Amino acid sequence: MPLLLAISVLAGAVIAYEILLMRLFSIIQWHHFAYMIISLALLGYGASGTFIALAREWLLHRFQAVFATGAALFGMTAVASFALAQRLPFNPLEVVWDARQQLYLLGLYLLLAVPFFCAATCVGLTLSRFGGRISTIYRYDLLGAGAGALGIVLALFALSPAASLRLLGGAGFLAAGLASVGLTSGRWPAVGLIAAGLASPFLWPEGALEPRLSPYKGLSQALQAPEAEVIEERSSPLGQLAVVRSPTIPLRHAPGLSLNASAKIPPQLGVFTDGDSMTAIVRYDGARDSLAYLDFQSAALPYHLLTRPRVLILGAGGGADILLARYHGARAIDAVELNPQMVDLVRRTYADFAGRIYDLPEVRVHVAEARGFMARSRDRYDLIHVALLDSFAASAAGLYALAESTLYTTDALETYLARLDTGGMLAITRWLKLPPRDSLKLFATAVAALERLGVEAPGARLALVRSWDTATLLVKNGAFEPAEIEAIKAFSEARGFDLAYYPGITAAEANRHNVLDRPYLHEGAKALLGPGRQAYLRNYKFHIAPATDDAPYFFRFFKWRTLPELLALRAAGGAQLVEWGYVILVATLAQATLVSLLLILAPLWVLRRARPAVARERPFGRVVVYFLALGLAFLFIEIAFMQRFALFLSHPLYAVAVVLCAFLLFAGLGSGYSARLAARRRAPGGGRKALSAIALAVAGIVAVACLYLLLLPALFDWLIPLPQAAKVLISILLIAPLAFCMGMPFPLGLTQVSERAPELVPWAWGINGCASVLSAVLATLLAIHFGFTVVVALALALYALAVAAFPGGASSDKAGQGAR
Repeated sequence: MPLLLAISVLAGAVIAYEILLMRLFSIIQWHHFAYMIISLALLGYGASGTFIALAREWLLHRFQAVFATGAALFGMTAVASFALAQRLPFNPLEVVWDARQQLYLLGLYLLLAVPFFCAATCVGLTLSRFGGRISTIYRYDLLGAGAGALGIVLALFALSPAASLRLLGGAGFLAAGLASVGLTSGRWPAVGLIAAGLASPFLWPEGALEPRLSPYKGLSQALQAPEAEVIEERSSPLGQLAVVRSPTIPLRHAPGLSLNASAKIPPQLGVFTDGDSMTAIVRYDGARDSLAYLDFQSAALPYHLLTRPRVLILGAGGGADILLARYHGARAIDAVELNPQMVDLVRRTYADFAGRIYDLPEVRVHVAEARGFMARSRDRYDLIHVALLDSFAASAAGLYALAESTLYTTDALETYLARLDTGGMLAITRWLKLPPRDSLKLFATAVAALERLGVEAPGARLALVRSWDTATLLVKNGAFEPAEIEAIKAFSEARGFDLAYYPGITAAEANRHNVLDRPYLHEGAKALLGPGRQAYLRNYKFHIAPATDDAPYFFRFFKWRTLPELLALRAAGGAQLVEWGYVILVATLAQATLVSLLLILAPLWVLRRARPAVARERPFGRVVVYFLALGLAFLFIEIAFMQRFALFLSHPLYAVAVVLCAFLLFAGLGSGYSARLAARRRAPGGGRKALSAIALAVAGIVAVACLYLLLLPALFDWLIPLPQAAKVLISILLIAPLAFCMGMPFPLGLTQVSERAPELVPWAWGINGCASVLSAVLATLLAIHFGFTVVVALALALYALAVAAFPGGASSDKAGQGAR
């Protein structure tokens, strides 16, 4: 029992470490580089399988010492590897053309792979040592992982990422101590290791683990100003907030501000999320005139077409958009903000500075995810304003390419439009990139959403204007009236904004103020409304086809056929137009595939050379296909359903905590039941019993998954207004049968391998680890191109392939008998 508890503690610490590293490197670098680094580091799992396969006998004879050492080393290296990794002078923005950066990147991989290698060696060696208890061991591994996934999310609400990292280091020593209770004579080694685990969080130097931001992130740049300083920091799983004051060189955050603006911008405090994506808290003294500058932003356009509107702001941030609505006399303002710590900064910590705007009588603030709020609320609005909160620099560099966003899908726009009163408007402002990407993709999405709602002439309901750095799209619930069109023209002319589209626009009216070499937005808007839309989307240099909830990657603009042209223009800045997030995802897949092949083939080559006669009787090919298919399929389904439940639970954090935890916990229960299921099958022969049990489990997976693909969208639409607690419970109940079945094939297959060819157990463990790394990257890549429904369908095909390739099935019985 102590050993099984040690497995659970270690498994929980490992998955918590993985989630925590994603947070830490998202703060230090950007999301897609974190994704690449952690994915490759996880190949430590594959390396552990290779290591055990090559040194199995030596390790088994020293099992208790190896386990305790490996667990303790995880505790030490989990912290030390991150501390050392921060000291490598790695600059991800130079990795494509600077060979030194590639060496630093390799150093990052190796450093961060060490903790995963240590922990995986403990689990893999235990599976090899106790082949008759594989289902039980795997159950405790999954149950621990589920608890760790939930635990780290909860811990990050109370602790900083650095403090959480210290605790995880102590968990490694705790696991080593628990294992020592049952595996060593005497109690002092166990007591010493447990004491080390309790003490280690307090022994690391305070500054060694604090995230060191890239000098290219917005916060680093802001702090270059004289006397600029961080005056407040908040941390949660939703992001690390840093409040910056710059008294010498004042902040001037006003996206889309007209070059004709003369009004003074009040003092501001910048609030950065994960070192980027700044929003501003504006000093407000209650005087309307102090907000006059806001009327010179492109986002002010809808207020010149509506009188005292009822406004919904999705993404309140520091509150500037609330001030914009108040300046124009909005009679009611609902403001939705995802991060409660952001709300607390404006409402309490800096309430006097911000003029207590969150407490104004016409303002109601809702802490919620935008789509979830829209699903629950039954109010209707004259204006729905989707705020511009992301960073221009990160957006322009393609750093959001891997980020899912359900704010800008066709399904989202349909939801927004359905909540508008007659004559009401949806307003969305995006950064202006050249050549245009966001703006045209948003326009195409609006056209598609209107057509799906049955609007015969979508062009009559659209208007698009641009400043020098933003573009604002209006979508009206009804056709634009002549007076409204004249108001759009007057607004744009007075501020030096360019008209890109309104019903009846002529080419001569576009591209008059902030002059480009061609009226790109106007040409694109006309093409997207015309009969040649599909040809335009196909031939455009960037991917601007609408995003959907099934493939919610609005910021993916990359096209492979454009890459050579952009790289050829590298000297002229063409490389800056490459969506590097997407490119690095592909590079990560290629690297992971190459390393996985080496890790899988190395033990095979050694085993064949060492014992060629015995090796010929081993089902190598079936083992590879079976465990590779399982590793890919498990994460395909887990990732796809995490995205499905994210909208239902109305919060990305709930999706990670609830879905990941539920999948792992119920898969662990399924693993524990798998041996009993195999024993109850009536077919004679151990291999056939296991195969029969696997076929039954896979049939359950296929049936439940297909049922969910058909029914979940309608079911979620019906249940989404329920209270959050009820939705969490429903999610767990829905996940339970699918995850329970998914927990069976791996232990059943590994048990069969242990009975027939025990030396292949660590190899199979390593193959499954490599597959899990490939799965996470490949699932994202497939979802970007084809959607999550296709990802689930491929997962089901992989499960069927695993059944066909089962290493203990009828076609391999002869080989199995020879092995015995």
